[in-house]
Amino acid sequence: MHDSIAALVRQEGWHAEGAAARVHYDGGGARFAVEFYADAECVLYWTVPAAAGTDAEDAADASTAADDSTAPATAAPVPRDDIPDPLRRRIREDLAAADVDPSVERREV
Repeated sequence: MHDSIAALVRQEGWHAEGAAARVHYDGGGARFAVEFYADAECVLYWTVPAAAGTDAEDAADASTAADDSTAPATAAPVPRDDIPDPLRRRIREDLAAADVDPSVERREV
């Protein structure tokens, strides 16, 4: 495991997945997965759809066909500029605490 990944998993909410570390964020009705890739030294943001059977999904699915409700929801990449500033700031703080240059959060992929 990369030293940077090992250091990130000591931060609140982070989990290791091979050469990457991931944390989930729920806030203001939005759900995101944030991934740091050690080899590429970059951060990617993803939307995280509501889990099957949640009230939000049930309400959204009310107007769709019943067979569509069994299809798995898919995460989608989110442009960095669409991520709330408090979350981006938290990610940079976590990176710095793990001795990773926080500017990698701003790196375009």
